[in-house]
Amino acid sequence: MNQHSSEVAIADNLYEDYQKLKNEISKVVIGQDEVIKLLLTSIFCQGHSLLIGVPGLAKTLLIHTIASAVNLSFSRIQFTPDLMPSDIIGAETIDKDRNFRFIKGPIFANIILADEINRTPPKTQAALLEAMQEYKVTVAGMDYPLDRPFFVLATQNPIEQEGTYPLPEAQLDRFMFDIQLNYPAYESEVEIVKATTTDKEVQVQEVLTGEQIVQYQHLVRRVPIADNVVEYAVSLAHKTRPNTAKASNFSNEFLEWGAGPRASQYLVLAAKCNALLSAKYSPDIEDVQKVAKPILRHRIVRNFKAEAEGITVDHIIEKLL
Repeated sequence: MNQHSSEVAIADNLYEDYQKLKNEISKVVIGQDEVIKLLLTSIFCQGHSLLIGVPGLAKTLLIHTIASAVNLSFSRIQFTPDLMPSDIIGAETIDKDRNFRFIKGPIFANIILADEINRTPPKTQAALLEAMQEYKVTVAGMDYPLDRPFFVLATQNPIEQEGTYPLPEAQLDRFMFDIQLNYPAYESEVEIVKATTTDKEVQVQEVLTGEQIVQYQHLVRRVPIADNVVEYAVSLAHKTRPNTAKASNFSNEFLEWGAGPRASQYLVLAAKCNALLSAKYSPDIEDVQKVAKPILRHRIVRNFKAEAEGITVDHIIEKLL
């Protein structure tokens, strides 16, 4: 079997496994197909996601279900104003023989749910973000590598602004996607209520192992992509940067600043993955457009005029597309 046909076979396997994963997750989480696709895309792209939605939309349940379906270890960290970095990464203690020993914190898992990340001060947020960027933690000068795959899903509650510490733009940029969770449709909510008000337990079958996920992560990076699609992705990121050569008039009028180079990288990676999850072997411009909103949403900052006129970030991205 030559290299090309083996790559095609792995791509076909990914598509089949994605369908199975969707089926397993939808046994528990009803009517969030687009959110599920984005979360699985970020896992297959080695990215992290920020999930924003009001309480009660099954954010925690969704992540727990994904962890069950992919046989990965799962940690939930509830962020609070008094949470310390050592509560996340672990700390050195002295054992009974008077030796220093490192006790690992909850960050040492494959999938981390960082619940209400904006409730904790910047110092503690930074401890999590080192792990996201470097895939290791440093304690007392010693490096401790994290197991792969490693995926952080942080949630934010958009309602309660008191007692929160908004993530700085540089930290937001480390998240691949900003996923907005909306209320379920009426029909979906009827299904949810029927399913959750009985004592019937739903069993989620394991579909993927950690090794398979790592294999798929490498495959996504090897997907061929045409130059014009890469150029479209990069020019889309450039259009968001006000007062630069490629900036659109709309950006100049309504944006304070735009997306950095990481946005271009993620647009290309996510387009590759979106193509594979749609049973295609190479992405086109449409794949870039499908992932543009969650990638650009948290990387562009509106100016005062946009806020005063009620022009949303999503509206600006639609204009640029």
